[in-house]
Amino acid sequence: MKKIRLTELLIFIFSTELAGVLSGIIAGNSFGLYSSFEKPPLSPPSWVFPVMWAILYALMGASAYIVYFSDNDNRRKNLAVYGIQLFFNFLWSIIFFRFQLFGFSALIIAVLIALVIYMIMQFKKSNKIAGYINIPYLIWLVFALYLNIGVSVLN
Repeated sequence: MKKIRLTELLIFIFSTELAGVLSGIIAGNSFGLYSSFEKPPLSPPSWVFPVMWAILYALMGASAYIVYFSDNDNRRKNLAVYGIQLFFNFLWSIIFFRFQLFGFSALIIAVLIALVIYMIMQFKKSNKIAGYINIPYLIWLVFALYLNIGVSVLN
């Protein structure tokens, strides 16, 4: 195994976390809004979301780091897919919370799920771990789509 380049790893993780933080800031009062929505069964309390997203963003950043330093010829393409899915992730909170376009935000998550499935498949070609550590993210996105559709129907 190659030596871990801690500074670079932290840059990948920090920049991914920053995308989530900026999206949350632009989205506005997501905690207050989430509390005011009628929610479907299995909806977690609002404190769960920042904890989950912090973990998932760290895993995403770590996977991008692994791909960046892999010997795979498609590394640039794979990182482009990573950037595109991160952009869709960034947009979702803004569309859902700031603009409350629940149907459109569900469409964004559906596209995001497809992108993440593709990203996982491509990352696995570079490094299996880089692909597999995004599976919790994919599962969370499927759950988020359920919640998004539930909020859309109930509100």
